[in-house]
Order: sequence, then C-alpha cells, then structure tokens
Amino acid sequence: MCSTDSSKDIVPTADSAMQQVYFLYSDHHDWLYSWLRHRLGNAADAADLAHDTFLRLIIKPAPRGFANFGEARAYLRTMAQGMCINLWHRREIERAWLDTLAAWPEALAPSPERQVMVLEALHEIGTMLLDLPPKAARAFLMAAACQMTDKEVAEALGVSSRMVRKYVAQAMLRCMQLQARQTVVDSLDPGMA
Repeated sequence: MCSTDSSKDIVPTADSAMQQVYFLYSDHHDWLYSWLRHRLGNAADAADLAHDTFLRLIIKPAPRGFANFGEARAYLRTMAQGMCINLWHRREIERAWLDTLAAWPEALAPSPERQVMVLEALHEIGTMLLDLPPKAARAFLMAAACQMTDKEVAEALGVSSRMVRKYVAQAMLRCMQLQARQTVVDSLDPGMA
C-alpha cells in the first residue's frame, strides 16, 4: 500500500487524496506553522492549528489539485485563518464564561462538570450564531438575551417586526437542530449524558 522514496519517508500510493495531503504536508507544513506562529504569537497554538489544518484536509480533501505552490499556500492560509478565527471566538466565549463565574458567589458556582457542559453549549450556540446572517443573530440575541420586544428589535435593526420574527424563528430552528443532535448523541451513548 505504501512505497518508500529515496529519503526513506513513507509515501501513500493507494489513495490520490492521501498522496495530495502527504505532499502538501511535506512541502508546506513548516511554512504554515511559521505563518501561524507569527499570526498567533504562540508556538503551541500554531502547532495545534497546523496539525488541525492537515487533519481537516484528510477528512475533507481539497476540491481540486493546485497548479503551483502559491495556490496551495493560499488555500492552506485561508483554511488556517478560519481556524484562527474559530480559536479566538472560542477563547472569547471562555473568557466571558470565566468572568461570569468569577462574579458569582462561590457557594452558587456550578460543579466543574456542569461548567464544562455550559461552556460546550455556549461554544455550540456561538458557532450557530456565527453561521446565521448577522441581522438574524443580532435579532435573536436582542429578543432572547436582552428580552426586547419585536418592535424594539425592529427599530434597532431597521427592519419590520415581521422580519424580526422571521430572524428569531431562523435562530430558534438552529437551536432546535442543536438540541436534536445532542439528543441523538445522548441516546447513542447514555453514559455521556
């Protein structure tokens, strides 16, 4: 299944997608790591995200090959930039959660297990909100978190009350999909619930 080249590295031969990832990794990993390290200012995060970028390519290969180094690097940089944004978003949510916990009296603080569950739910909701159109996400937050009326949200966003209801319904549908997915996961592995 694998052959060896002159440098004694194992080169996959059975799957062209795996070969593409192998050569992308060989040719660009050091460059990508260096770019991420400069971008993030942290060697450990850079190593993690460089690894995750290539792992993502194994799971979901690039739609086509690359004509040259520049094209391959542009694709890898775009993937890695999205992963940086996700990392920063997750950390922003974590900081906000930790700030909230710090403001609570110690006696009311949730257990460590509950804290992890809440943080994971916040990450999922944050990702869901990022996937929504910006006005839909803002409408949902104003209505759900700030308890503003449809009319107040409509005025703030410069849209009709009917559009606000549509935006909120769109976000609620995504929330229900998240909940349904979690229900399926819990039913498959009752020990994780």
